[in-house]
Amino acid sequence: MKEEIQVDKELDCRGLKCPMPILRTKMAVEEIRAGQVLKVTATDKGSKPDMQAFSERTGHELLSAEEKDGLFIYYIRKSAR
Repeated sequence: MKEEIQVDKELDCRGLKCPMPILRTKMAVEEIRAGQVLKVTATDKGSKPDMQAFSERTGHELLSAEEKDGLFIYYIRKSAR
């Protein structure tokens, strides 16, 4: 069983299609402080590679990416930069 991740902000992107989940994620990350964690829930299958690319491009840490019953759930920790 994996360790529980402390979430500071949640973002519901269910029903949104590309590019909206990643755009809303970018805006939500800007609203939290460095070290805080954003939980994103999406239904768009394209969000999986988008979240990975977003994390690599911005330096924010993708702590977890999981799929459950058609939902894609991501935990992103904001970097200090």
